[in-house]
Amino acid sequence: MTTLHRRLLILVAAVLLLAGLGTGVVLHAAARADRANRPQSGDPAVRAGTLTLDQKGRLAFVNAAPGPHRTAVASVPSTDPKGGRTASTLKCARFYAAAGTGICLQSNPGVLKQSNRALLLDAGLRTRRTFALAGTPSRARISPSGRFAAWTVFVSGESYSSAFFSTRTSILDTRTMRLTPSLETFSIVKDGKPYHASDINFWGVTFASDDDTFYATLNTAGKTYLVRGSIARHSVTTLVENVECPSLSPDGTRVAFKKRVLSRTNLWHEYVLDLRTLHETALAERHSVDDQATWLDDHTVAYALPTDGRVGSSDLWSVPADGSGTPRLLIAGASSPAPL
Repeated sequence: MTTLHRRLLILVAAVLLLAGLGTGVVLHAAARADRANRPQSGDPAVRAGTLTLDQKGRLAFVNAAPGPHRTAVASVPSTDPKGGRTASTLKCARFYAAAGTGICLQSNPGVLKQSNRALLLDAGLRTRRTFALAGTPSRARISPSGRFAAWTVFVSGESYSSAFFSTRTSILDTRTMRLTPSLETFSIVKDGKPYHASDINFWGVTFASDDDTFYATLNTAGKTYLVRGSIARHSVTTLVENVECPSLSPDGTRVAFKKRVLSRTNLWHEYVLDLRTLHETALAERHSVDDQATWLDDHTVAYALPTDGRVGSSDLWSVPADGSGTPRLLIAGASSPAPL
């Protein structure tokens, strides 16, 4: 056998091996999905139905309960969040909605790589526009007026606890469809001076009601900062340190956020920052919260925690925003809450 023939045989064997590994990965993922889709005794009741984003008095979310509607956008009455849920046909990894506009981040596995995209939605959950994503979906927000959408993806790494991760955060003007692909193009003022660095990452946008101001997390030199930004001026300014995944209250006076409680650990506790005094209030939840909280009203925040004993699932919890009270289970088997 000639050297050329041996090389061809080795090449063919390598291709077949890679194809087999790829098929095995896909089949393993399909088997896991099949197990996750099997309803179990005691799971919430979920029925197919019509869901629109202009329905008042409802709480939309991504359904995590096992069954055919797992990962579907669903809703429950705000006054009865533990009641039966109505599921749409739309499935998302992350979701948010406001003022009849929605954003759905999807991630679909493939043999060679996963396909990630953002869907801009109208009130009927119909897709207005599709945008390719550079990585794995992480955070999503819509401004109170519906004018702007924002999303964050992991370009490398799979979580904020990873030693090596990079994020990309985009802002879309839903009126003009002008997309800012990365906030890293915005100018930065840190400690009163212009700041430039090669390790800048942004994540977790939250919008004010003026269709210009936003807040987000800036990460650089191993530290995180809360920044206030202006879409019109393409600039951000640092406010305080050790703030991640901010969420602005409906009255615009406070920011709920996760704070790393020990340096170089993956433990975060939920706090509320008064933007006028910069005073921080620790909330009653003592579990580590790796989520961008959502304000249900001016007095209550909601967030996801992993479901006990069920891999890949989460439950929604709520807690008073003034540090009082105790956490309570809001919706079992759910994530990405959005008050309508």
